[in-house]
Amino acid sequence: MKPRRLTDYIIITLKGMAMGAADVVPGVSGGTIAFISGIYEELITSINNIDLSLITVLRKEGIKAFWSRINGNFLLALFAGIFISVLSLAKFLSWLLENEPVLLWSFFFGLVVASVFFVGKEIQKWNLGTVVVFVLGAVVAYFITELPVSENTDSLPYLFMSGALAVCAMILPGISGAFILVLLGPYKTILDAVHERDIKIVLTVALGAIVGLLSFARLLKWMFNNYKNITLALLTGFILGSLNKIWPWKKVLQTRTFGDKTIVVDDVNVLPGAFEGDNQLMLAIILAILGFSLIFILEKAASKK
Repeated sequence: MKPRRLTDYIIITLKGMAMGAADVVPGVSGGTIAFISGIYEELITSINNIDLSLITVLRKEGIKAFWSRINGNFLLALFAGIFISVLSLAKFLSWLLENEPVLLWSFFFGLVVASVFFVGKEIQKWNLGTVVVFVLGAVVAYFITELPVSENTDSLPYLFMSGALAVCAMILPGISGAFILVLLGPYKTILDAVHERDIKIVLTVALGAIVGLLSFARLLKWMFNNYKNITLALLTGFILGSLNKIWPWKKVLQTRTFGDKTIVVDDVNVLPGAFEGDNQLMLAIILAILGFSLIFILEKAASKK
């Protein structure tokens, strides 16, 4: 890989901002954005390089070798973008989610549909094995979006496990980490802990997230190195199955309030004609087409570069 310029890192930061924006919206995965923006494998590889051997590298070869080993410039630019996005866009996206849900979900629906084609196109050879894994991934993702929400649990071991599973979902295309926390139950506990600065709970979840991220990245890296087609088929299936969660027109059956936030915990997809209220059909279709087109515009721009 040739040395990156400042403009390259600015672009990586912008991709991180897109990932952060996606993670703010329940049901949309930052991993999907990482994949369609072409940085997914580098992200997994960079995270995979973080292990105990880095202590030896730091002690014997110095900070420069340590920073190079973890691809520090890339990770710093990417996570800076995610951090900026979460701080600056979270409020705006939450407002859209509350006030213009049909339009927001329509844009993301088009984006994710295009992602299915984009990721599926990377599969070099379709055979019985890839088809079976693709279907399995779609079924599993669909099943996850239909799971009932668990009661809130605040035991530390459960919070540790929840943090590990949620961060795995965040880097897995198609599945939202925030949605996993709602499903598992500890969403309110974690939200309250952040607001109340409960260091014990925040550290427990953070440690679970770090363990989950480092271990899951190793699994994904191994799968990409040894079974790339199968892995891509599985991820494509995950993205396809997640479309059930982000269908724009829904009938809300049950909500749950967590502090000042109200989260939908049970709903059912309906056709635009059966939607209660203004279905905004024409504008929704335009935004879905815009989201769909955006993926291929980005791909075209990247291929030209």
